[in-house]
Amino acid sequence: MTRIYTLIGIVCTMLLWGCQRDPETAPTGRVRVTFDNVVGDKDLVLNTGTYTNSSNETFSVSLFNYYVSNIKLLKADGTSFTVPQDSSYFLIRESQPATQTISVGQIPYGEYTGMEFMVGVDSLRNTMDVSKRTGVLDPVGGHSGGMYWDWNSGYIFLKLEGSSPQAVETAGTFMYHIGLFGGYQAKTLNNLRTVRVSFTNTKAVVGQNLTPAVQIRTDVATIFDGATKISIAQHPDVMVSDFSATIANNYSQMFRFVNLQSN
Repeated sequence: MTRIYTLIGIVCTMLLWGCQRDPETAPTGRVRVTFDNVVGDKDLVLNTGTYTNSSNETFSVSLFNYYVSNIKLLKADGTSFTVPQDSSYFLIRESQPATQTISVGQIPYGEYTGMEFMVGVDSLRNTMDVSKRTGVLDPVGGHSGGMYWDWNSGYIFLKLEGSSPQAVETAGTFMYHIGLFGGYQAKTLNNLRTVRVSFTNTKAVVGQNLTPAVQIRTDVATIFDGATKISIAQHPDVMVSDFSATIANNYSQMFRFVNLQSN
């Protein structure tokens, strides 16, 4: 009888131990994404580069920043993997080359045919407690690079500033600060835009010792020459006006896949 009780005890212990073991975690990897900022067929060079839009207006750019967030990796079968939101906010700054390549982690091993991301900061994060907005979202710590409106309680999704002789009304300078997520207590425009980029005929393979590198070209010219032609002379200073939605529509089309390398 003692042996029976002993065996029962051993079996119960093994069952309990088996139930308490942590489930095996699926392996994950990373994808690197580089945003190459250009103006048409020219590299974007702050302050000294001179460019011409389709309205035949010449301009230079002194500042170009934008948020990339809420990243998804897409598969050929229509499924996708959503990067955990707390790890899915990046601020791309032309003045800081290191910010132009982002490393997206926690991605399950597999083959991905494209990616999706938001230009801006979603409404949920805009309205979270400040303690939940850290890193490039910190509105008071300086890491957000001036991409937050204290007076309007919201993030600026994209900043484009520069000079143009056609900007007569604003002493030769132009400024586009585009934000607005739909409003919290009062309704506003919603200038959040989602971008989908296909890797065309290639696949980003995430696996052991495989960290694919994706290059995306961001064309500033599309802000002026996109679906709606925008004249600097007519619109030298845009922030929270209704016209900001037109600029948001244009810049949502400025991202193009260039190439992919498997490392």
